[in-house]
Amino acid sequence: MITVVDYGMGNIKSVVKALEYVGAQVELTSSSSQVEKAHSLIVPGVGAFDDCMANLKKKNLDTAIRKHIFKGRPYLGICLGHQILFEANEESRKNQTGLGIFPGTVRKFVQNLKVPHIGWNQIKIYRKKCPILKGIEDGESFYFVHSYYTEPIDSRIVAARTDYGINFTSMIWDGAKLFSVQFHPEKSQKAGLALLKNFCELFE
Repeated sequence: MITVVDYGMGNIKSVVKALEYVGAQVELTSSSSQVEKAHSLIVPGVGAFDDCMANLKKKNLDTAIRKHIFKGRPYLGICLGHQILFEANEESRKNQTGLGIFPGTVRKFVQNLKVPHIGWNQIKIYRKKCPILKGIEDGESFYFVHSYYTEPIDSRIVAARTDYGINFTSMIWDGAKLFSVQFHPEKSQKAGLALLKNFCELFE
């Protein structure tokens, strides 16, 4: 069973549909107690960081997600679900911090390119043994929609990077079961569905 966290931000239905398409049993919840009990957790999201953290805190989901991760249970963050894992965020207007799972900062794109970064872009795989990248080739394209990117202090957690004016972190993998991606696998057709299927089958 895959538990998808619904905290009122963005692309929840498309994530659920993609997971069901690859054969997963999906539970959609906004309950902190359900999140704490979840076997495998996916946290998606599109939108503003401050709103995201406010919504999570309103229902005590921030604490529940931390507990899930600290218990070593499977986690996949998508877009905002990737960015909330870090400490500081340049998008915040309220000095709001993320979950603080990883030291590092979420930075705003400042180069002379169109922002947000929207559309297909390639990933450069740095950790070829990452299990949810099984069958996915180096240089594969995924779909991105974001104005901010993560800058981890510990480069060892970086599983893939993408070039958009700078070489930014587009995927992380820590330990056996903690993954997150800046791109949207649910919008990335064959490669995205393969990634989601790998995650689901890895932790059945």
